[in-house]
Amino acid sequence: MLNIVLFEPEIPHNTGAIARTCAATGARLHLIEPLGFDISDKMVKRCGLDYWPLVDLRVYKNWDEYLGQNGDERLFLATTKAPKAYHEADLRGDVSLLFGKETAGLPEWLREKYRDRCIRIPMISEARSLNLSNSAAVILYETLRQQGFPGLMHTGSMAESEL
Repeated sequence: MLNIVLFEPEIPHNTGAIARTCAATGARLHLIEPLGFDISDKMVKRCGLDYWPLVDLRVYKNWDEYLGQNGDERLFLATTKAPKAYHEADLRGDVSLLFGKETAGLPEWLREKYRDRCIRIPMISEARSLNLSNSAAVILYETLRQQGFPGLMHTGSMAESEL
């Protein structure tokens, strides 16, 4: 199982977009409170469009509750402060990808505890970071690529008029 874990997300649009990505890929979405919005917020729902029934969503009161229910085996932390790039990590098997809040990223205590599992997206030094939903999509699709895109369609279908 692939898991996207959002640590205290603040912006409903990002969570909605990530939910849609999870729906399209079969990844489970975990949200760790406090959230910067109400999960029923119309902006969250609008960004996820009609994909919400396809999302396996889990919400936790805090990090300890998440950890108690899921553990931290095969947990990777996405951070701009990581020692290695995401494509250098072995993302095969059951993987959980942890992303921090939009304004602050992941707290230092988490980055220190899992330093050897921190991964980053390469970018120019003048850029602080990518948008949270873009970051989640980039790393999730690298994970899927390393796993051979299990359960996903490998070809599209075209109407006869498009051939």
